[in-house]
Amino acid sequence: MPFAQIYMLEGRTEEQKKAVIEKVTQALVDAVGTPVANVRVWIHDVPKENWGISGVSAKELGR
Repeated sequence: MPFAQIYMLEGRTEEQKKAVIEKVTQALVDAVGTPVANVRVWIHDVPKENWGISGVSAKELGR
């Protein structure tokens, strides 16, 4: 059972997350031949103050 974990900065819409889930699922089906029913996708919404880029939080960088 393929299990994909996606880490993204918070702020994506429900529609965007739905699209990510659908496209990642289809990519795994195409790549490894697993049935759609076996694919799991977990999206982690990471607060901007908890995501560091070059030693600075994404929040401080205005991301």
